[in-house]
Amino acid sequence: MREKTKKPTILEVARRAGVGLGTVSRVLNNHPAVRPETRARVLQVMEELGYTPNPHARRIAGGRSYTVAVLLPFVGTEFYKRLLEGIEAVLLEKRYDLAIFPLLSRARLERYLKNGSLAYQTDGLLLASYDLTEHFGGRLPTDRPVVLVDTRNERYDSVYLDNRLGGRIAGEYLARFPGPVFAIRIEEETDQAFQKTTFRERIQGFREALEAAGKPFTERQLYTTRLSAEGGRLALRHFLEQASPPLNVFAGADQVALGVLEEAERLGLTVGRDVRVLGFDGHPWTEEVGLSTLSQPVEAMGARAASLLLERMEGYKGAPRQVRFEPLLIERASTGTPPKAPYLP
Repeated sequence: MREKTKKPTILEVARRAGVGLGTVSRVLNNHPAVRPETRARVLQVMEELGYTPNPHARRIAGGRSYTVAVLLPFVGTEFYKRLLEGIEAVLLEKRYDLAIFPLLSRARLERYLKNGSLAYQTDGLLLASYDLTEHFGGRLPTDRPVVLVDTRNERYDSVYLDNRLGGRIAGEYLARFPGPVFAIRIEEETDQAFQKTTFRERIQGFREALEAAGKPFTERQLYTTRLSAEGGRLALRHFLEQASPPLNVFAGADQVALGVLEEAERLGLTVGRDVRVLGFDGHPWTEEVGLSTLSQPVEAMGARAASLLLERMEGYKGAPRQVRFEPLLIERASTGTPPKAPYLP
């Protein structure tokens, strides 16, 4: 029996062409903002890989575009790359292509909020991380199926992580170690057009767990910074001004935790003893650097969201479904060995 050839993905095109996913999407949508040499390189890679989406021809033939729009904040971060991999793995089985619409700024958001936007002309819409329904009085301006992922809304199918639970797990875990406990809060609203509660919920759960453990958490133990390794480096310097080692740090995100690790090593501190660091996300590279983290099943979340959307596009008319995922604590060298004590996540 002849083996079925796997269809190349938009992620493979982006990697081979050395561009972001948003650039590939703009080439597919014939967007004028792409430089001619970049467009030529992407098209050449598509030809080499045999990536040939043809939604317009299929729309004529079957009444569908066989394209799903994905609105998401960014395309260059590890989280969204993993999320798109999960989404695309499911949609490819049904021969759907992705049209990616990164929000990035208020101006771009306002363009996407118009009823005639290309994002709303596809067969379905996946909305990642930001619930934009508040801009439309509670519902998006489309009659196409919509699924939210990494956020939730009771009016739509939603796939989300219990970030508050993750914060509680982090607090219960770090409370077991000797020394003061600190946390890094990630700035979430770089543009007031975007509302997101992910990091706020993580800190809320963290605070609740510490208070339950008899370790009240104050603002002096909290440092707010950008989602970057540099933010983690700045945070550790700030914490060392508040207390001497050993310190226990909940970084709130793996990318920030990496900066804490780097700064601790630069200062000659022993990670896992002088400074204990716990991240959040569970990105693949955390194993290599020995980072303890709360892992979220990003690919599985993307795949589940895509499955729910396919069911809607195939005619499912039931009530909105809420699919909740839980984070998993992974212990590595960055937190050392915790004291023996009951631990119930």
